[in-house]
Amino acid sequence: MTLSAAALNRSAEHPTLGKDNLLSLFESAICPGALITSLWATAYYFEGEILPAYLLLAVLTFALTFPGESRLQNTFGAVLIDIFSNWVWIAGLLGVTGYATGYIKEFSLNALTTWLWAAPATEIVASLGLQLAAPWVLKLQGHKQRALIVGMNEQGLALATKLQNSKYSRIEFAGFIDSRNTERLNTTPSHTLLGKISELAHIAQHSRIQIIYLSLPMASQPRILQILDELKDTTASIYFVPDMFVTDLIQGHPSSVCGMPVISVCETPFRGFDGVVKRMSDIVFSILILLMIAPILVVIAVAVKLGSPGPIIFKQRRYGLDGEEILVYKFRSMTVTEDGGVVTQAKKNDSRITPLGAILRRTSLDELPQFINVLQGRMSIVGPRPHAVAHNELYRKLIKGYMVRHKVKPGITGWAQVNGYRGETETLDKMQGRIDYDLDYLRNWSLRLDIHIILKTVRLVAKDQQAY
Repeated sequence: MTLSAAALNRSAEHPTLGKDNLLSLFESAICPGALITSLWATAYYFEGEILPAYLLLAVLTFALTFPGESRLQNTFGAVLIDIFSNWVWIAGLLGVTGYATGYIKEFSLNALTTWLWAAPATEIVASLGLQLAAPWVLKLQGHKQRALIVGMNEQGLALATKLQNSKYSRIEFAGFIDSRNTERLNTTPSHTLLGKISELAHIAQHSRIQIIYLSLPMASQPRILQILDELKDTTASIYFVPDMFVTDLIQGHPSSVCGMPVISVCETPFRGFDGVVKRMSDIVFSILILLMIAPILVVIAVAVKLGSPGPIIFKQRRYGLDGEEILVYKFRSMTVTEDGGVVTQAKKNDSRITPLGAILRRTSLDELPQFINVLQGRMSIVGPRPHAVAHNELYRKLIKGYMVRHKVKPGITGWAQVNGYRGETETLDKMQGRIDYDLDYLRNWSLRLDIHIILKTVRLVAKDQQAY
């Protein structure tokens, strides 16, 4: 019986904010953090230490205020009104609870009185500080993501206006896609028409579009399904702006963009806090593993050099995150280093494989240098296995949804590999099976699933005979 990723993740799903902007993470934590920091500072000043009563009050305060309000784009006056109105409600609730339970006697009156004005003052300073730091935080996240909107209707125009007017958005609006004649469209100089819907997939691929918003009427369902099929050959994240839903979603969840509701159709699971968790786990595990296997790396490197002529490390072009080309490292296991337009997969008893290479490939020791790729940020420990560029260009034409696997970084091991799809994929059915597992991984990712895959890889690698 085959275990699905969804079956492995039996814990209840938790709602997510659906934001990948670091500013939203700071906004969530900075105001609750300001209230707690001011409380502890006041307690330490008057009590000489932070007593258990203050720790409990901090927990209650955090529970009432997290996640914090979004105030980045508010005026200074609006920020003051919002902070003081929220603080009156929070302080009043805590005060009534303290009197009703008698627990207020555990606190110093001077400390509580000081905290009543110190808390909102600290929150104001923190909010203003975040506004000053916001441009730096945006630059820290790299270049903006290019987006287009399919459908120049009322809802699409409203979204475009919000994207263009949002001061702290990480999205760069490129233009509209619409098949109607320009005479029927309410265009202005600020509204760029990039092309027709029939050209959407081509435009997305060649204009480096990372996000696509579908603002189409519900009556257009057949056309929407056709568009989704065509877009499966791209790595763009896809969202519905209308109030509608379809099946076969990749990380589908309701979200909002600059205040407008959208539904993700095809999105990476590593957004916001999940992305931080994934990257930190990759860094920690790869450093620990590299430290443990350093002597093995040296021995293999010497053996490869002495065993046959050629480089120790074989560098091959692969598709990485968002379909960008990366260089992946492996110990050379063949007498050839193919990386051109045609790459022949290794087969059983392949004459190109060196005697040492056969051992390295069977035990997956040839993959060990890829932990360096993980540290570089090109790969992840767990994810869809990277294919040679030549194989990608072949299979993206044959398998629907093939390029969706590039919504995440490629991995050293993956969900497909621990479910029997490791090694040669000599038939289209086998490659289809591998892609099905890759997409199942994207739909159901969790840290628990990653750990399960790593442990299963360790158990399987010694006895797996499918890699040649």
